[in-house]
Amino acid sequence: MKSKRIAAILLGIALLGAAHPTATAPTPSSVLTELKAGNERFASHHVTHPHQTAARRTELASGQQPHAVVLACADSRVAPEIVFDKGLGDLFTVRVAGNIAGDPEIASIEYAVEHLHVPLIVVMGHQSCGAVGAAIEGGEAPGHLPALLDAIKPSVEKARAMKGELSDNAIRVNVEAVVAQLEASHPILAEHVADGSLKIVGGVYSLKTGRVAWLSDTP
Repeated sequence: MKSKRIAAILLGIALLGAAHPTATAPTPSSVLTELKAGNERFASHHVTHPHQTAARRTELASGQQPHAVVLACADSRVAPEIVFDKGLGDLFTVRVAGNIAGDPEIASIEYAVEHLHVPLIVVMGHQSCGAVGAAIEGGEAPGHLPALLDAIKPSVEKARAMKGELSDNAIRVNVEAVVAQLEASHPILAEHVADGSLKIVGGVYSLKTGRVAWLSDTP
C-alpha cells in the first residue's frame, strides 16, 4: 500500500512538471528583442507597466533574476525601467554621470553576470548629456568632477575629428568606448563574451522621441 502511495505521488509530480515546463533561460538575443519591444511601447505611448504590483514585490523578496544590465547615465530624464517599460526585478541598473565604467561600476556588472547570470549588458548614453558637454567645454571643474570628465575626454577628442555635430558624435563614441572596455574586461566579462553567454550592446536615448537608437543597428 505504501509503495502505491509513493508511486501516486511521483506520478502527480511528473504530471505537474508536464503541465508547467521549466522556463527557457533567456538568451542575449531574446532579451534584446524584449527591450526593443518595451522601448517601442514607451515611445508610442502604449506602456503596460509590468511587474509593478504588490505581488511582484513579495515575489522578489526571496531573490532576483533580472534579464539585463543597463549601464546608464544618472540624468533624471533617463530612467531605464521607464524607457524600456519594465518593473521591479527586470533590470539590474547601474547609473553614473556619463555612463562611464570605473572599477565600482564594472564590479557591479560582474556581480550581475557571474552570480545572477544576466545574458545582456546595455550601455545607454543619451541626447544632450551634461557630462559629455562638460568634457567638450573643458576648463576647470570643481570637486571630484575632473575624474569623471577625464574618463570621457578621449571620446571627445576622437569625435572632434569626425564630421557632424560634435556633441552627438562624442556621446555615441563614448558609448562605443565603454562597450569595448566592458567586452575586454578580464577576467569575468571578456570570458562570458567569448563563450557566447553574454552580449554587450550600446544605444543612445533620444530625450525628444523617447526611442533608443541601437548602435548595432546603425550601418
